[in-house]
Amino acid sequence: MTTMTDASVREFKMPDVGEGLTEAEILKWYVQPGDTVTDGQVVCEVETAKAAVELPIPYDGVVRELRFPEGTTVDVGTPIITVAVAGAAAPEAPGAPAEQPQAEPAPAAEEPKPEGRQPVLVGYGVATTSTKRRPRKGPQADVPGPAQAIQAELNGHGGALAEKPRPLAKPPVRKLAKDLGVDLASITPSGPDGVITREDVHAAAAPRAAEPVTEAPATAPAPAAAPAAPAPVASYDTARETRVPVKGVRKATAQAMVGSAFTAPHVTEFVTVDVTRTMRLVEELKQDKDMQGLRVNPLLLIAKALLVAIKRNPEINASWDEANQEIVLKHYVNLGIAAATPRGLIVPNIKDAHDKTLPQLAEALGELVTTAREGKTSPAAMQGGTVTITNVGVFGVDTGTPLLNPGESAILAVGAIKLQPWVHKGKVKPRQVTTLALSFDHRLVDGELGSKVLADVAAILEQPKRLITWG
Repeated sequence: MTTMTDASVREFKMPDVGEGLTEAEILKWYVQPGDTVTDGQVVCEVETAKAAVELPIPYDGVVRELRFPEGTTVDVGTPIITVAVAGAAAPEAPGAPAEQPQAEPAPAAEEPKPEGRQPVLVGYGVATTSTKRRPRKGPQADVPGPAQAIQAELNGHGGALAEKPRPLAKPPVRKLAKDLGVDLASITPSGPDGVITREDVHAAAAPRAAEPVTEAPATAPAPAAAPAAPAPVASYDTARETRVPVKGVRKATAQAMVGSAFTAPHVTEFVTVDVTRTMRLVEELKQDKDMQGLRVNPLLLIAKALLVAIKRNPEINASWDEANQEIVLKHYVNLGIAAATPRGLIVPNIKDAHDKTLPQLAEALGELVTTAREGKTSPAAMQGGTVTITNVGVFGVDTGTPLLNPGESAILAVGAIKLQPWVHKGKVKPRQVTTLALSFDHRLVDGELGSKVLADVAAILEQPKRLITWG
């Protein structure tokens, strides 16, 4: 094999595969040094704070180096793999600043492939945020020369992308800044790697306290010295305790739930209902020729009942716009289904569920569950939800007080369906009974509206024929 010059070696950097994300963990490499790869070939799987996604390489060539082992968390914009590209004259100028002016036209024509291709493949549109963040991440691992080369690449994509880098901040910090009316671009970050912290936002919101807080970076070495504190972590009794790092989906879920609990005022209402007729209908539908090969279970009819209840009470399907102080009424229903996976709780949603027939809804539910169990749920599948169902009954739990999925107005918890003594037609009989719990955002849903929706769902499950008369 002919020896490649440095100009023919391409570095593939960790892309930004989700809005507001700054890092991802490498779960698995599908290639090794010496392997031949082609444009569009998946080379690794990474886990972000939203989901596990596969990354395709945008070059044809031979793998030269894997920069990080599996299990490593890597910042967005950091090179993770190098590929020796045959026949490339001088597409990569970062290693030779003197040749940069000549090399710029080539990246302008070549580099849009990784920047435009990957977000689309994992479920996003063209992501401009990742290119905005890279100039800030560059200094972390590179000297000013490579940082200038990265900026040159951005200029090649258009001046608008290079004019103003996107500030680095975690989603909860962005939410705090939005609530306090603080422009992140005006803040000087004090966190590691140029990340804006909550303290930075509070300091910007209180100008008089800005000077003491801006001195925090001077004292920041104290927290920076805290990494020495991992010593206590190593001192615990490993025979009696196990410590699991919180990252990826679990970390994002924890942050989202804290933000939801302390941002939206939750109200939860409960109703216990006789679902005996619904359970009979489930058995009948399993024998229906139109439902053959589809997943038919109580959750399917509960989902349909909720969709009918939303149709009757459309104001429940809304979101709260804090910035504009508006209630946004949604004329579509993206029905979220909470799913427990080995990587943590995720909430993919069925797009435009309100337009689906019962067989179509059953098919969509089946695909959603299968994809979630296989760990293949894309970030796009978890975006844009409006209302969610969480089925805690599969764990034998009667009910609970579910927390809202951020950005949604309501979530319905379904408890276990059990035989219980129930007064039916004046006599106590064993009936199939369950308890439903509806949590909603009290800023936009009052008690009357929440009660109507929950009562409608219960009435449909008690008398499923209402799916026809009301739907």
